[in-house]
Amino acid sequence: MSKLDLKKENKELYNPSAKEVSIIDVPEMNFLMIDGEGDPNTSKEYQDAIEALFSVSFKAKFISKKEISQDYAVMPLEGLWWIENMEDFDIQNKSNWNWTAMIRQPDFITKNIIEKAIEEVEKKKNPPALARLRFESPHEGLSAQIMHIGPYSKEGPTIEKLHNFVKEEGYEFDGSMPGERHHEIYLSDMRRTKPEKLKTIIRQPMKEKKIE
Repeated sequence: MSKLDLKKENKELYNPSAKEVSIIDVPEMNFLMIDGEGDPNTSKEYQDAIEALFSVSFKAKFISKKEISQDYAVMPLEGLWWIENMEDFDIQNKSNWNWTAMIRQPDFITKNIIEKAIEEVEKKKNPPALARLRFESPHEGLSAQIMHIGPYSKEGPTIEKLHNFVKEEGYEFDGSMPGERHHEIYLSDMRRTKPEKLKTIIRQPMKEKKIE
């Protein structure tokens, strides 16, 4: 049985340059998602969300392999981050952040498989955030992205470079769903990777600027 790795299948989405910003068109994709708020470094709500997301994602993989003979690598954690007024978004002050924690699912993972996975996880572990999980297919569309290598706390210059690119190229942040939300994809396992070697994709949905 072959094993699908979407990071390799979709290199344009998961392997951007760390030196230059690139423009991509992100297709509609399936995600397990949980919403919350507060500093991810101190919020139990955020840790509970991660536990629920990975528990169900690995269970869905097990069901897929057993029932439809489709094996795959579980995708990395992703996060959407925003505040009510994105002009005041501060990478250092996370206390007023809203977030959506999420993990991409392959196209063949159906709502039925996810529901079955949730039932099985509930019977064995029943993590606190399980009831807040949802299965959706957002369409991010036109976006700019760049790879950040290093600690999360040092993302500021990379984010500034990305935002400057969007403005200089004649685009503006996209105000539709998922809105002006700062998007991060955590390719590295922070438990096993030195901070200076962490790889994080920084992505920003955008649209062509209206000429008034």
